[in-house]
Amino acid sequence: MQWQTDWGLRARMGVTMFLLAALYLVFIGVLTVYFESLLLVVIMMGLFSFAQLFFSDKLALRSMGAREVSEEEYPDLHRAVSRLSQQADLPKPTVAVADMDVPNAFATGRSQKNATVAVTSGIMETLTQEELEGVLAHELAHIKNRDVMVMTIASFLSTIAFIIVRWGWLFGGGGRDRRGGGVMVAVLISLVVWVVSFILIRTLSRYREFAADRGGALITGRPSALANALLKIDGRMDKIPERDMRDQAEMNAFFIIPIKSGFIGKIARTHPSTEKRIEKLQALEQELEQG
Repeated sequence: MQWQTDWGLRARMGVTMFLLAALYLVFIGVLTVYFESLLLVVIMMGLFSFAQLFFSDKLALRSMGAREVSEEEYPDLHRAVSRLSQQADLPKPTVAVADMDVPNAFATGRSQKNATVAVTSGIMETLTQEELEGVLAHELAHIKNRDVMVMTIASFLSTIAFIIVRWGWLFGGGGRDRRGGGVMVAVLISLVVWVVSFILIRTLSRYREFAADRGGALITGRPSALANALLKIDGRMDKIPERDMRDQAEMNAFFIIPIKSGFIGKIARTHPSTEKRIEKLQALEQELEQG
């Protein structure tokens, strides 16, 4: 079975970006009142947008302690990524490794030509080569679907709104004059913007995992390999120290299996359940066998 464009994913991306764009325009209007200067708001948002688009991949890798590795260091990993990239009709992404026990993987980057696939040492120790290739193909499917870039752009508005909510409460809450009142209005509207964008991003994120599972399984032709990998990774999560889980929970949206421990992991679940993902992969396995 060959790769097919997931129009359901495309439609959801389009709707999400449209709603976020409308939210974005409202947000600019609020910030203009907050800063009393449209030019300042445009410049500030432009700078944040530029930084988010061009540096988010480096920040993601740094937050995970991941570093780019050469073919000499990890020849098997590079060979697998090269072969799977060819099968997916993608440029070979940069390969990175994070030295940590948490068994996980993620993809980041602003485009198919500027992408990185990162894995942890824990996942390489946990999975067989076939299962690891299933995970790598899943991450390549994220890149091919361009949803890494979409999620990066979508999360930008949420990030800005959260910053204003956080610092606005600290520095604007005590204002008694007109300016102080304007600050609090901006903070409250920013809170609404953050909540709405949070919900939209989480809804899109869950669907994109199903799409990447299917895409990754089609790249390798072995849905069972990815299903086995998901089962192993999910089982290992409970054995990871609580502190390590909390440290990495902010990267949930990019992981192949989310970290469920802690407050963030419980309220901000970015993935469908592992059981549902495995059910769909098993159904795809039967479809491939019958086809």
